[in-house]
Amino acid sequence: MAISLLNPKAEVARAAQALAVNISAAKGIQDVMKSNLGPKGTVKMLVSGAGDIKITKDGNVLLHEMQIQHPTASLIARASTAQDDMTGDGTTSTVLVIGELLKQADIYIAEGLHPRILAEGFDKARAKALEVLDKMKIGIEVEKKSLTDVARTSLRTKVHQKLADVLTDVCVDAVLAIKQADKPVDLHMVELMEMQHKTETDTQLIKGLVLDHGSRHPDMPKSLKNCYILTCNVSMEYEKSEVNSGFFYKTAEEREKMVSAEREFIEQRVKKVIALKQALCKGTNKSFVVINQKGIDPMSLDMLAKEGIIALRRAKRRNMERLALACGGVAMNSLDDLHESQLGYAGHVYEHVLGENKYTFVEECKVPQSVTILMKGPNKYTLVQIKDAIRDGLRAINNAIEDKAVIPGAGAFEVTANKELLAYKDTVKGKVRLGVAAYAEALLVIPKTLAVNSGFDAQDTIVKLQEESRLSPDPIGLDLTSGEAVNPKDAGIFDNYIVKRQIINSCSVIASNLLLVDEIMRAGMSSLKG
Repeated sequence: MAISLLNPKAEVARAAQALAVNISAAKGIQDVMKSNLGPKGTVKMLVSGAGDIKITKDGNVLLHEMQIQHPTASLIARASTAQDDMTGDGTTSTVLVIGELLKQADIYIAEGLHPRILAEGFDKARAKALEVLDKMKIGIEVEKKSLTDVARTSLRTKVHQKLADVLTDVCVDAVLAIKQADKPVDLHMVELMEMQHKTETDTQLIKGLVLDHGSRHPDMPKSLKNCYILTCNVSMEYEKSEVNSGFFYKTAEEREKMVSAEREFIEQRVKKVIALKQALCKGTNKSFVVINQKGIDPMSLDMLAKEGIIALRRAKRRNMERLALACGGVAMNSLDDLHESQLGYAGHVYEHVLGENKYTFVEECKVPQSVTILMKGPNKYTLVQIKDAIRDGLRAINNAIEDKAVIPGAGAFEVTANKELLAYKDTVKGKVRLGVAAYAEALLVIPKTLAVNSGFDAQDTIVKLQEESRLSPDPIGLDLTSGEAVNPKDAGIFDNYIVKRQIINSCSVIASNLLLVDEIMRAGMSSLKG
C-alpha cells in the first residue's frame, strides 16, 4: 500500500472493492434512466434549487440537469451526453448498455475471470456487432415517407404520441424545405420561435420567418401582400460622433442650423428608400417592407408610415442572414444605388400581437431556404420540452439524410446481434469467448427494458423474440402495444444508423475502461462511498 505511506489520510479502494464501486455506480445510473426508454417510458420531473420544474423524458436533458456526485456515474453520464452532442439521440441506450455490460462482467469476475480477458472479449464482440449493423442497414431515398418514419421513431420516445406526430410532420417539412441538392443541410437555418399560447399541438411550420418584434409606429399597416423586402444595415437615426467632441454656439440660430443639418443627413437616407418604393410600387398592387438591423428614429418612422411602408428596426443579426435566404435579396450596407434586384420578395407580411409581445410573420416566400418552426404551448415547461424534442427530431432526419440508410428499430438490431454473437462465440477460442457471451447478453437489455416499460414480462418477451428471430430471415422487433414480435419495416419503426454505431463503439470502450480499474484513490479528500 505505497499510497498510504505517502499520504496516511488517503483512502484506497483496492481490486475487488474498486470494481464493486464502479459496477454499483453503473447500476445506479442505469436504474435511474431505465424507466424512460422508448415511447412507453415514464417521465421524470426535475426540481432545481430555485424551485423551477423541468419535465422530461429525454435522457440527454436528464443527465445534463441531474446532480451526479459519484465520479464513475458522472463519467458514464458525460459519455452519454457526448453521444447526444454528436448524433442527437441514444443517450438512454448508452447508459443502459454500459450498466448492463458491467453487470454481466460482474458475474464472470465473481467466478475469478480476469477483467482483461473480458475486455478483449468485448472488443471482439464490438467488431462483430458493427458487422451485423452494416448488414442490417436499409438504404433510403431522401423523401418524405422514409424521413417521417425515422423522425417519428425518435420523437415518440421524447414526447406524447399525438404531439410527436405533429412535430414529425413539422420537422420533416422543415428539413426538406431547406435542403439543397448535394449540400449538407444547415440546421441553423431552421429558426425555433416560442409563443406562449394555445396548446402544444398548435405548433406549426412557417415557410418564411417569424421575427419576435413588430413595427414601431402605430400608423404603419399591420398586414401587406406582395411585398418587396429591403434588408439593410444602415442607421436611420442621428448618431453621436465617435470621438467626444464639443460644439460652441454663438447664437441660438447656429444651433438650429446644426440640428437641421443633422436631420437633413438622415432624411436623405429615408427619402432614398421612399423614392425606390414609389418607383417600384406605384400603380401596382405591390407593397414595401424595410427591415433594418440598426435603429430608425421616430421622425424617419413617421415618414415611412405615411408611405404605407412597414419598417422594423433593430432586427437580430441571425434573422438578417436568414431573411436574405428566405426571401432572396441582398442585405444592404448603404442606401446608394438601390436596385430592384437587391430586394427580396414575400407574399404576405403581417404583424401578430400576443399580450405585450409583437411578432412579425414573413410568409409565402419564393424559395425559402430558411424556415421557422413556431412552437406553441401553455407554459414554459412545455415549450422547453418541445424545443428539446424538435432539436432531436431535426438531428434524426439530418442523420438519415447523411447516412442515406436506416436500421430497423423496436429492439430488432439488439435481438439479431445477440443471435449472431452467440453463433460467433463458438468460433472464438479460449476464455475470451466468455466476454463475447457477456456482450451478447448485455445487448438484450434494450428489448427487455422496452418490454418492461410497456408493462410486459421481460423473460416472456425475450424468449418470444428470440424464437421468432430464429425462424425469420428478417430482423424482428417488439410491438409495444401487443407485446408480440413484429417486423419493424412493416410498422415503420426505424433508428438512425450512426446513433447505433456510436452506441456500440462508446459503450464497449467505456465498459472496458471501467472494468480495468483496479484501484481508486482519493488522497486526502472526503471519503469515497460506493
